[in-house]
Amino acid sequence: MNIAALILWIITAAGGFVLLAKWVTGGGIKPENRTRLPAPVVFAHFAVAVVGLVLWIVYLIADVDALAWISLGLLVLLALTGLLMVTRWLPVRAGNADNAQAPETSFPLPVVGAHGLFAIATVVTVLLTAIGI
Repeated sequence: MNIAALILWIITAAGGFVLLAKWVTGGGIKPENRTRLPAPVVFAHFAVAVVGLVLWIVYLIADVDALAWISLGLLVLLALTGLLMVTRWLPVRAGNADNAQAPETSFPLPVVGAHGLFAIATVVTVLLTAIGI
């Protein structure tokens, strides 16, 4: 289960990296762009994901249960910021926001959906590992 969680986490991170790259190359960090995704939230989401993944790898090597629980806590934080970002992105995707030129308009829907589904699977497998299943 712990290796499955690692694989899912890596796949989720890859999808998130694609979205981050699209957002940054689309001008997401430029103040003149009308993005609905706050840069601090975007970059904090990325940073917490990297830290959590590194902690999970250390957990796999060291087998210290506390690291599994810390990783799970970070995943919960990631889920909350991810939900915040997707709720801010949906009006842009639907064309209901005043952000027709926002960099997140180019996010591929399959990548966003897969990122979310793999994120849920990652949380579940990390939880199951942390409780010893």
